[in-house]
Amino acid sequence: MLNIIGAIFSGLIVGALARWLYPGAVDLGWVQTILLGLGGSLLAGLVTTRGADGFNRAGCLASILGAMALIFLGRWLLG
Repeated sequence: MLNIIGAIFSGLIVGALARWLYPGAVDLGWVQTILLGLGGSLLAGLVTTRGADGFNRAGCLASILGAMALIFLGRWLLG
């Protein structure tokens, strides 16, 4: 249970930092910000492992950059 709460909390922090650092306004709610942070962490984890047997924890900076990449891709695909 604590792992889920920790993932939600870290997703909120990573998503909020990505929204704050991304140029321009990013209109997302709390749940969308948490999902953005979790998605950014997963994306960074997939990019940084590159063929490793399991998932390694990505760093906080890599997670924020992954979330910012998701914002960019979302705007590019929907824009």
